[in-house]
Amino acid sequence: MNIAAADILKAFNFRHATKSYDASKKVSDADFHTILEAGRLSPSSFGFEPWKFLVIERQDIKDKLFPLAWGAQNSLRGASHFVIVLARKKVDTLYSSPYITHIMRDVQHLPEDAEQGRKAAFEAFQKDDFNLLESDRAIFDWASKQTYLALANMMTTAAMLGIDSCPIEGFNRSKVEAMLAEEGLLDKEHFGVSVMASFGYHNDEPYAKTRQAMEDIVTWVK
Repeated sequence: MNIAAADILKAFNFRHATKSYDASKKVSDADFHTILEAGRLSPSSFGFEPWKFLVIERQDIKDKLFPLAWGAQNSLRGASHFVIVLARKKVDTLYSSPYITHIMRDVQHLPEDAEQGRKAAFEAFQKDDFNLLESDRAIFDWASKQTYLALANMMTTAAMLGIDSCPIEGFNRSKVEAMLAEEGLLDKEHFGVSVMASFGYHNDEPYAKTRQAMEDIVTWVK
């Protein structure tokens, strides 16, 4: 790896929540595949990847999203690509679920003793460390946290490619999920909507980036 620190910081300074896209400019298939690959390769707790990415290209679906997702309306007018990030529900993320077994056995290729050890550790993590089994919402929110790791990597990758993006939480979750389920795009037993994102090229120059000073957010414990 030979990436200059200045180039990394340049990408972070370039990235902003793009509110207006140039609809005439499209992200290349190769670049968007790289963005999706950054999401796929992202870390997740225990490596269980509790996510799915819906890339919405159909205009009729965008039209139905428009009144349900106020924070996405500018993106839906001009972004090159629009992604809805789904998070898995308790039926898949419970320590004893078939999905967790599938990941350990078929994706991580753990031997049986290691699989049982990891499952026991995950059970203790869910029950004792993070108290995730207190409600279906608690464990869904845990899965959603993992999707934000993928989202951040996708947006940073886009910035390094000179592509703009916008993370989106401005939507009515229940109404969006109902619409996606009605269209056959969401299995509500297994998935819920976590967050959305758009990618493309900005139409208007962004405002100067503002952030707190380093000394206001970092405490060194020596």
